[in-house]
Amino acid sequence: MTAQLIGYKWPLRVTGRATLLRFVGVAGGLAAAAATLAAPIRADMMGNAFLVALTNAGVSYSHPASTTALGQSVCPLLVQPGGSFDSVTSKMADGNGMSHDAAGIFTIVAIATYCPAVLAPLLPNRLQA
Repeated sequence: MTAQLIGYKWPLRVTGRATLLRFVGVAGGLAAAAATLAAPIRADMMGNAFLVALTNAGVSYSHPASTTALGQSVCPLLVQPGGSFDSVTSKMADGNGMSHDAAGIFTIVAIATYCPAVLAPLLPNRLQA
């Protein structure tokens, strides 16, 4: 029996090149899966951070999903032609039943969470670094 095992040749011989290709294929598949899952996880983390910041600022909300979507709509409103902090704050207050003060805080938290690069142009009298 041992003589038979010694003389047996495997029908599929795995070479170094095939092993490398298999490894690259598996690694590529894992990287694609990780990239696919990373965007929703990051979006969910940003939404949670936004909701926590609103709660800490004293702004109440009843529907987390719609509040997060409303917060994400602030940045596109700011970059539209004629978009300003005051115009966005007015839209938030008028269309969503918030007081003007609560809408201002909501807008600041949304900008700080979703588009912090927009803060610098809104604060022209900031201290220079």
